[in-house]
Amino acid sequence: MSTREMSDHIDPVIESISQLAEPMAAGEKPREKWRIGTEHEKLVYDVGDHHAPSYDEPGGIHDMLMALTEFGWEPVEEGGKVIALRGEDGAVSLEPAGQLELSGAPLENLHETCNETGRHLEQVKAIGERTGTGFLGLGMWPDKRRDELPVMPKGRYAIMLRHMPRVGTMGLDMMLRTCTIQVNLDYSSEADMVHKFRTSLALQPLATALFANSPFTEGKPNGFLSYRSHIWSDTDPARTGMLPFVFDGDFGYESYVNYMLDVPMYFVFRDGKYIDAAGQSFRDFMEGRLPALPGELPRLSDWTDHLSTAFPEVRLKSFLEMRGADGGPWTRICALPAFWVGLLYDQGALDAAWDLVRGWDMEGRETLRNAVPRLGLDAPIPGGGTLRKIAGEVVDIARAGLNARGRLDTGGNNESGFLEPLAEIVKSGKVPAQRLLDKFHGEWGGDISRIYEESF
Repeated sequence: MSTREMSDHIDPVIESISQLAEPMAAGEKPREKWRIGTEHEKLVYDVGDHHAPSYDEPGGIHDMLMALTEFGWEPVEEGGKVIALRGEDGAVSLEPAGQLELSGAPLENLHETCNETGRHLEQVKAIGERTGTGFLGLGMWPDKRRDELPVMPKGRYAIMLRHMPRVGTMGLDMMLRTCTIQVNLDYSSEADMVHKFRTSLALQPLATALFANSPFTEGKPNGFLSYRSHIWSDTDPARTGMLPFVFDGDFGYESYVNYMLDVPMYFVFRDGKYIDAAGQSFRDFMEGRLPALPGELPRLSDWTDHLSTAFPEVRLKSFLEMRGADGGPWTRICALPAFWVGLLYDQGALDAAWDLVRGWDMEGRETLRNAVPRLGLDAPIPGGGTLRKIAGEVVDIARAGLNARGRLDTGGNNESGFLEPLAEIVKSGKVPAQRLLDKFHGEWGGDISRIYEESF
């Protein structure tokens, strides 16, 4: 989730709906300026007893953040508390229960992305060796109850924690117990955004299946391969899901603006503090009738904040966010951007991927999305068969797209090698969660604590 920072940039008042598409239109870039932004979260635990460290305890989250400043990171404060770091590799931030996230810098190629990921993991491991802290690359805490987890001192999280139980049964699980990998990608025009949005939204369930990595809840198998993905099905229906309007013939920036205007607000940020506006309407805000700030009109920063509070499978801000994957280890952190860059950043690959899914109807897309958390690659696709039927072909299309990009490292290797973990999953037919379940029922003898040996 986003970390809000104070800024002295120009922040105009929004006076008309026409202004609300400006951030999206401003994201348009020529192909040579397209970049890759990768975000990945990890679970933090004490190596002694596996508890999730609190913010303030000795060797806890605050101490870990401050130790990372040794590598050049600069602290970001909220209410006198360090809640994030910023640096050349982007930003290090905290999810609600102390999950540690790297929101990487926008980079030109996947070699840079994977080097960035490697640097970050080396840094946190070095700090962890001193503080007795370890890290898990999973989609969800495998053994923790919600009441065993700490809450980080960020104002927006307090508001969300109060609001989530009003709108769904699993929103607190989403906030406190899950981890993800995401990639943020650019577009050249409104038409290019539409093409990429539709293709990636239709194929997001395949990414969920390939990266499924959350089969345990409170120490036992939960009946799902991606329980993290299942959690989104009852978090808040007003701000999640497959967005059927994206496939309408007139979809564009204006359509997404209208969708976001109907997404209830969480907060307004003023004078360094978060003001609770949960459930209130941005449309009312634009008319000066927001109960949380009566008589005041929104600023562009308020709209930017609001865009970050919807959680569909693909999200539009000034770029497109791919949101379907569970957290995982280093190799799969690199594989997710490889998958989506291969499919979306080469025109031939993008067209080929869309051709695979363009005939799917909305009912079939929804059925697939709902089945994937439990069935993975065995989830049914529209028109017959399962995801297993197209998984290999889609990975091959992504590989062709990366080959066509021709971005080489110093050894002369292109980016397609980062897809190998996915090719192996397709070949074996087993997603990561199924391998964990095999270990749980086999060599671990039902002892979930053995999962901490997997680590990163």
